[in-house]
Amino acid sequence: MFNRLRWLMISMLFVGGGISYLDRAALSIAAPLMSKDLGLDPAQLGIVFSSFFFGYALFCFVGGWASDRIGAKHVFTIAMTVWSVFCGLTATVTSLAALLVVRVIFGVGEGPFSATANKFVSNWFPRREQASAVGLANAGQPLGAALAGPLVGFIAVAYGWRVAFVVVAAFGLLWTLGWVLLATDRPEQHPRLGAAERAEIAEPSQEPPPVPVGRLRELLVRPAILSTAFAFFGYAYILYFFLSWFPSYLTTAQHLSIQRMGVVNVIPWLVGFVGLASSGFVCDHVYRLTGRALFSRKLVLVTSLLIAAVCVALAGVVTGVAAAVTLMAVAVFFMYLTASTYWAIILDTVEPRRIGGVSGFVHMIANCAGIVAPSVTGYLVQWTGSFTSAFIVTGGIAVAGALAVALFVRVPSAVGMTLDLPESAGPKRMPSA
Repeated sequence: MFNRLRWLMISMLFVGGGISYLDRAALSIAAPLMSKDLGLDPAQLGIVFSSFFFGYALFCFVGGWASDRIGAKHVFTIAMTVWSVFCGLTATVTSLAALLVVRVIFGVGEGPFSATANKFVSNWFPRREQASAVGLANAGQPLGAALAGPLVGFIAVAYGWRVAFVVVAAFGLLWTLGWVLLATDRPEQHPRLGAAERAEIAEPSQEPPPVPVGRLRELLVRPAILSTAFAFFGYAYILYFFLSWFPSYLTTAQHLSIQRMGVVNVIPWLVGFVGLASSGFVCDHVYRLTGRALFSRKLVLVTSLLIAAVCVALAGVVTGVAAAVTLMAVAVFFMYLTASTYWAIILDTVEPRRIGGVSGFVHMIANCAGIVAPSVTGYLVQWTGSFTSAFIVTGGIAVAGALAVALFVRVPSAVGMTLDLPESAGPKRMPSA
């Protein structure tokens, strides 16, 4: 399992992911109060939710591309600073136009996180640990969203929603300071690297050289990459529907108070944390059992995403808070159980020099769901007067994503030879550029 230095790095990413979702979920929790203060109707609120993703989706790719060139440490430092500052500036807005500008630039700052984390994992972890590392690195995200409910809800009610954004921005700036002091792009650069860990890094790799794959644009049109990106879009549509609108659903459709909503909204996020934290370990365990990397990723992804889709659709037709929250909790658990599989497919099929760029592209496509889901949901709610159709549409899109992976994800034969070997014969470490 991870050595002590890898645990330190993965812990930093875990906390950073938690802060990113604490910042991001703050708007959803404060939305009922903000809407009243700024005079926003459901359609306008949906546009506000979506505006974040115009900056976010583009900079998923830009951030991943930059991490291949200037290193993950520098990208994280710049990104976290930008998103923390503009999270705090949300407290200053007085109009819809100002809120949209702040949210777009806030999204620019958060965009690089996941693709850059995948690049960082590629540099720091051997392949046998990579899916587990990716799962843990991202597991802080639902935990941060879970904390957002009671924390932001309490501050917003007690001191006003503007104060809540200033408080959560401060957490991001503190993390950035710790990251600058503790992180390095590669393990051999770290001043706390012990003799045993240095010897481990110095051992010659037993993995064959990576298969040459050509330029970045050639990678991006591979069926395996495009299908993975579309499935990730289905995952993200569930996530952003839930992140943006479930708190408002609880207050408007289920008539919960802000305080009670903040507590109830924690439940699916906590269950999701368990799913995301275990996703990489499940994926790596199936790989060890089968000796077939791609089959393992697809099995976990397709099965779990289909279960999540069915539960989301059912949540829209049941009555009562308990049934809806239970179904959404199950949906979020299985949705997050797929989280490491998208990144693992990239790590298994792309040479290390291109992992940041390909990860960013896949994440950019996925996060276009953040542009679509909140706005479509807002218009559906305003048009139909209920959330039922929005839940069903969300489930249908996730089903399509799961089927895309099941039917179209294939690996070129030259790469496939390195994927489906038993672990004892397979590669142990992806060489880094």
